[in-house]
Amino acid sequence: MHNKNSLDYTGKVVLVTGGTKGIGATIAQQFLEAGAQVIVCGRQTPEHLPTAQDRTADFQAIDLRDTDALSAMFDYIAEHYGRLDVVVNNAGGSPAVDAATVSPRFSESIIRLNLLVPLNVAQFANRIMQNQAEGGALVFIGSVSASRPSPGTAAYGAAKAGVLSLVSSLAVEWAPKVRVVSVSPGLIKTEQSHLHYGDEAGIQAVGETIPAGRMGEPSDVAGACLFAASPLASYWSGTNLLLHGGGEKPAFLSSSTAK
Repeated sequence: MHNKNSLDYTGKVVLVTGGTKGIGATIAQQFLEAGAQVIVCGRQTPEHLPTAQDRTADFQAIDLRDTDALSAMFDYIAEHYGRLDVVVNNAGGSPAVDAATVSPRFSESIIRLNLLVPLNVAQFANRIMQNQAEGGALVFIGSVSASRPSPGTAAYGAAKAGVLSLVSSLAVEWAPKVRVVSVSPGLIKTEQSHLHYGDEAGIQAVGETIPAGRMGEPSDVAGACLFAASPLASYWSGTNLLLHGGGEKPAFLSSSTAK
């Protein structure tokens, strides 16, 4: 019996897509530490899998864009674990490109990975969760790019905006058994941060533009996911949590000469 005011996931089964690196690996790690059985998936076997106490995440090698492979993975989860309580739809992303010259095929692939794949994952998960007495929770990882300009990643931002609409619709269709929410991080410091912001000085300079005084950490996103999927959040459904340390300061504040 789980305490309604607890983040104890003992006996729960959690799937984290893209849970082998970056933010996804930290999310998987924290669910393991909270007692869950965790499944992670990705295209390539990682050097290290998330581990806590005497348990290691169950890795499934899969291209999430392959719906037959996706169906097989959910069949495996149902047969091997007998249940599925939480899905964190984390897989996604995009390199920076020029919207004026990028190929239509590339844009389609970004929309597919960041919008259609999460929808397909959610559909398969819902089929399992609807047959469980306790239902389940679907947590989509969004992005602040959904609600502000996303130059260099226009298709990605558009896909993430679609995710927010998707979350609101699925929450209505699949209630009350399945809760559907989204967590939208702002600037998060990961092992890839240097590619976007340069050295530590560059990362610190970017952090100083954020009201919280720093960039977010993967653990900040993981903590939000643990809360989102827990009984503590039982009345949260269909809406988005902006996790951005206060957001971006309005540009006029640094441009104005008024005293």
